[in-house]
Amino acid sequence: MSDSIKHECGIALIRLLKPLSYYQEKYGTPYYGINKLYLLMEKQHNRGQDGAGIATIKFDVKPGNRYISRYRAMGSSAVADIFEYVQKKFASVQKAYPEQSKDTQWLKDNVSFTGEVLLGHLRYGTHGKNSIESCHPFLRQNNWMSRNLVVAGNFNMTNVDELLQQLYELGQHPKEKADTVTVLEKIGHFLDDENQDLFDKFKQEGYSNIEISSLIAQNLDVPKILTRSAKTWDGGYTIAGIFGHGDAFVMRDPAGIRPAFYYKDDEVLVVASERPVIQTAFNISIDKVQEIKPGHALIAKKDGTVTEEMFREPVEQKSCSFERIYFSRGSDADIYKERKQLGRLLCPQVLNAIDNNIKNTVFSFIPNTAEVSYYGLMDGINTYVRDFQKDALLNRADKIDDGELEDILSIHPRFEKLNVKDAKLRTFITQDADRTDMVQHVYDTTYGIVKDHEDTIVAIDDSIVRGTTLKQSILTILDRLNPKKIVIVSSAPQIRYPDCYGIDMSRMGEFVAFEAAVSLLRKRGLAHIIDEVYQKCLVSITADIDDIDNYVKEIYEPFTDDEISNEIARIITPHHLKAEVKVIFQTLDNLHIACPDHKGDWYFSGNYPTPGGNKVVNKAFMNWVEGKNVRAYFSN
Repeated sequence: MSDSIKHECGIALIRLLKPLSYYQEKYGTPYYGINKLYLLMEKQHNRGQDGAGIATIKFDVKPGNRYISRYRAMGSSAVADIFEYVQKKFASVQKAYPEQSKDTQWLKDNVSFTGEVLLGHLRYGTHGKNSIESCHPFLRQNNWMSRNLVVAGNFNMTNVDELLQQLYELGQHPKEKADTVTVLEKIGHFLDDENQDLFDKFKQEGYSNIEISSLIAQNLDVPKILTRSAKTWDGGYTIAGIFGHGDAFVMRDPAGIRPAFYYKDDEVLVVASERPVIQTAFNISIDKVQEIKPGHALIAKKDGTVTEEMFREPVEQKSCSFERIYFSRGSDADIYKERKQLGRLLCPQVLNAIDNNIKNTVFSFIPNTAEVSYYGLMDGINTYVRDFQKDALLNRADKIDDGELEDILSIHPRFEKLNVKDAKLRTFITQDADRTDMVQHVYDTTYGIVKDHEDTIVAIDDSIVRGTTLKQSILTILDRLNPKKIVIVSSAPQIRYPDCYGIDMSRMGEFVAFEAAVSLLRKRGLAHIIDEVYQKCLVSITADIDDIDNYVKEIYEPFTDDEISNEIARIITPHHLKAEVKVIFQTLDNLHIACPDHKGDWYFSGNYPTPGGNKVVNKAFMNWVEGKNVRAYFSN
């Protein structure tokens, strides 16, 4: 993606199902769990550049000894920093106690991060607040082991105001207004309730307090706690948690918006946000990795029992299509195929834009995430050329002469790498004019391939958000090659609406498609629609959430997709550019063909999978009208 947008968070959970001594004997290391956690997190580094954190829990620790360990770090090197910290601890133990360092029970008694349950989190903040306190996992601590709670997740709740009010009504007073706090406290409240109910029950049956602690741990009803906690949540979420005594869970929202995959054998249960990282870390085939069902929680009891339990009735599945287009690593087998298909399906539009003139067209891509869709475009263009040649040779009434035969057989698409991203260049200059000039050099280009004022360049990108990088850098660089025309192709449809489920895309002014629609409204004397939509959004603030529609759709209704695409081309074209510029976007129908199991397309269609989505998009529009450059998730 030429315009970078923030990713969503990632999780990794490991539950060791054998004693620590088992891993020492089989794999030659007592640190099997922490080593695997590092792999899972490093392989998901694409999901967290703001910070990271880990937490571990040890089973059956004697009173007075620490059994929960946590460490968090900030910045793009957070994962490396965390595990360097942990490894230094292990190395110092090995140096000071060489004999005991192979004794797993001694390590468990004396060294942190040697537990049976391990939880990791990669953070890409969507709140705009980056501090160590914002990094997961979060702790809710208590002297009762079974009341301790560790939580980390990939989520955003759209109804934080309502959730906070519910906490107030329960008698709580959260210290800040954030969905992470509301989730932690909501689960914690019902965890406390369940503990108290069980305590009262066993007390009446005559058990001692010490006996009751063990009985609570055995009988804690995890599905009941999660069902009560999530009853009023509106959002997309994958939330992992551990109770202090050892029960662990990972819950997924009823629409399956956010991803969650798991693998289990007799040694380990592992959960992650992406499937290929599990395959790589544990060297297993794709068929052994399963997806947590929407509205269900994968629950690992302390005794090793693992079940998948429904905590909320699933709704129509709307798994995020942006996962497939951009966010997840392309090493997943299905995602790789889908991204190629997205490129292949664009071929008719591309051929129409170049008038089928293969001879005078250079096909390329904008590095680096569009590369796979480029391969799909290559396949489609090659197929077109082969079909053209076959038709020209087989379906002729007259005999073809040698010269014409040579011309037909010589037709071959020109696939070239025209842009190279200079990873070393940093646009640290703050003066706007100087910085704009520097941005133009973030990409290098390949000279000597494009024929001056004769060739068309087709460059595919995976998606276009703001169009800023295209305008400030890429188009200028391509224009230096003196093409007759530049066609920018997006493998995703026009991004028209904000996300509210875990990706930092919540401001209407960020979208060049929205800018184009507003520009067209004003040009055509339809600016009154802006005020009419604003008034509808204003009224919707006090409406019941289930009665709110996405009124922002009306901003786009007067125009065809092509009209908006043409206006986008005008907006992103620098004044000095000599070449003609055209912009092509994927169609929604083709997106669904390429990604049939991931129909969460609200970014493009405005069809949000939860009622809170409509509330957020209307609020985002109001913020834009009122000149507020703030996130739309909370009331301001």
